[in-house]
Amino acid sequence: MTMRTREERNFQIFAHVVMMILSLLAVVPFVLLVISSFTDNDVLIADGYSFTPAKWSTYAYEYIFKTGNSVVHAYGISIVLTLIGTALALSITTLLAYALSKPDLPFRSVLLFLVFFTLLFNGGLVPTYIVYSNMLNIKNSFWALLVPGLLMNGFNVMLMKSYFCSSIPTEILDAAYIDGASEYKTFLSVVLPLSKPIVATIGLFAGIAYWNDWMNGYIYLTKRTDLYSVQNLLNRMMQNIQYLSQNSSRVQDAGVGLASIPSVSVRMAMATVGVLPILVSYPFIQGNFVKGITLGGVKG
Repeated sequence: MTMRTREERNFQIFAHVVMMILSLLAVVPFVLLVISSFTDNDVLIADGYSFTPAKWSTYAYEYIFKTGNSVVHAYGISIVLTLIGTALALSITTLLAYALSKPDLPFRSVLLFLVFFTLLFNGGLVPTYIVYSNMLNIKNSFWALLVPGLLMNGFNVMLMKSYFCSSIPTEILDAAYIDGASEYKTFLSVVLPLSKPIVATIGLFAGIAYWNDWMNGYIYLTKRTDLYSVQNLLNRMMQNIQYLSQNSSRVQDAGVGLASIPSVSVRMAMATVGVLPILVSYPFIQGNFVKGITLGGVKG
């Protein structure tokens, strides 16, 4: 017994050391990213990336916020888009997953197949563009950022449906029905309060997808640059810098403009600006996120 306890203790120590190393490997790149964004551009080019740069500078952030690009406005668009999109995605996903978790749902097998089919195949970029641009006419509008491909995800539906099947006791649902609760009342008063972990998990998935999305804005916002999210704006700024770098010898005064741009450190600053909200919000929902992933993937 003593030997077994000692072995278990040694294994726990080994596991903790391994997890600490893996945690450091995950955190160190973000630390290096932030430090590089505050490193002088010339020093970064000459010495490369370092945790102890020879010269610090905030010029990369000054360039981002003071070059006529409304980063604050783009942040507002991203925040509103993420909040609205996450709320809608959670509503649609939760309602569909709860219905699919019911064994007596008519055509349940067909609906499950249709949801699962979307995990394997999609309509392709060109047909999707034609549908949203010509048929739904959402091009150059806020709907172009909100609707295409983000409101519902088949994987999220299947994950939440598995949680409902494995983690919501049928006895509790039967007790609610016996007490006279309707299906909607049972869902709102019984199921949702017991589903906080998976709701937090799917909410995080949807929120990250909306915050990091730049493809929809790149494709559908051809005129309304005032609707650019922070990812679209930073992507456009990076394209402008690359254009100046590649054509500085042919474009008049481009070399002078390029010399004043922190072309290397500004990339680090852009990445920091884009990822910072996710890093700040994740610790608050980490517990529910881990629990939702663990319980939601038990069985289907």
